[in-house]
Amino acid sequence: MEPPRDKWNFVLLIFVIHGIGTLMPWNMFITAKDYFVNYKLGNSTNSQEYAENFLQYHNFAAQIPNVVFNWLNIFVNLGGDLTTRIVFSILLELALFILTVILAMVDSSNWPGGFFWTTMITVVLLNMAGGIYQNTIYGMVATHPVKYTGAVVLGSNICGLFVSILSIASNSIFSSKRTAAIYYFITAMVVLLACFDTFFALPLNKFYRYNQLSRKPEEETDEKKESVIPYWNIFKKSSLQLYNVFFTFFVTLSIFPSVHSDIKLSTSSNFIIQSPVLFTSVTCFLTFNLFAMLGSLTTSWMQWPGPKYLAIPVTLRIIFIPLFLYCNYHPLNTTRTLPVIIQNEWIYWFIAVLMSWSSGYLSSLAMMYAPQTVEPKYQVKAGMFAAAMLITGIFGGILFSFLNPQFIV
Repeated sequence: MEPPRDKWNFVLLIFVIHGIGTLMPWNMFITAKDYFVNYKLGNSTNSQEYAENFLQYHNFAAQIPNVVFNWLNIFVNLGGDLTTRIVFSILLELALFILTVILAMVDSSNWPGGFFWTTMITVVLLNMAGGIYQNTIYGMVATHPVKYTGAVVLGSNICGLFVSILSIASNSIFSSKRTAAIYYFITAMVVLLACFDTFFALPLNKFYRYNQLSRKPEEETDEKKESVIPYWNIFKKSSLQLYNVFFTFFVTLSIFPSVHSDIKLSTSSNFIIQSPVLFTSVTCFLTFNLFAMLGSLTTSWMQWPGPKYLAIPVTLRIIFIPLFLYCNYHPLNTTRTLPVIIQNEWIYWFIAVLMSWSSGYLSSLAMMYAPQTVEPKYQVKAGMFAAAMLITGIFGGILFSFLNPQFIV
């Protein structure tokens, strides 16, 4: 009997939507840097420390629970079967975005510390839920053909592009920062509601049900059977691709957003964009998210190099770190002594495009190859390992990014 087809790419599109949903909390908060740093925390002398270090605090608050819960989700049955984990995670994220909208509505100028720590607690809880959600989605999609894993990665990159455009549009349409922030965060809730609804449409699809048959061992709740899963062998067999996932994201997050968003427009520049805020929005956030998405999309018609040699371009990407540091990088309250070698904004933008495209392309290939390194019955776990290494690479890159200001003084 011939296996069912994915009519109209229905399942593929749903996994793209869930790829968008998995990174919605992360992208919404880092892209709203101006709202948090300048509007909410920048108007009081008592909040200067919070404003100066907001991204670093946010990244720690986001990624530590994300890393912990991604790894726990592989070995521990957090919150029941895969369906329960996803439903609970999305509902918790929706509740926390409602709180974020309420915080945008109120005047917090008299209690910046309270606002800051409430936001940080929200970020921690969002990313606990997000870690379980992301890890479970990659586990679920691992039992499908490789292009479906690519669809989740593509969705995560579309998320960044979507949020960048949303940020530019909301700030352009609304003169009030408060109103812009309210509609900005409400949009995240709409996307998560779409994820919630489409998830329940999946079991109605014959193609999805057919591919999920190989997931039966994952559904087994008997502790005896669970204990014989050869975690170490799965990790060993997929270790090369796990390295590729980890190092691609390590290099990317060493640069984006911390270094990338602090590269400034030079005073004598004839660049097409003259607004400093728009320069950062376009050459950093919009460029990264657009070309990372296009990189992911490229894997739909080209998958080169193969699994054996993918580590070569992944490792060579480390050259991007010094290249960005030699651009016009000026972090807040840091006096640069290292000479700016790359002063031309067009050259910087070209480097940014290459870094962004290669991030999307190579990470998609690595995530697609990882589940294929093990037997079909273990592909769910291999997919979860890949998702955990993705988050670990992000966290490692964020930690490394703290050293970048030291390299230029």
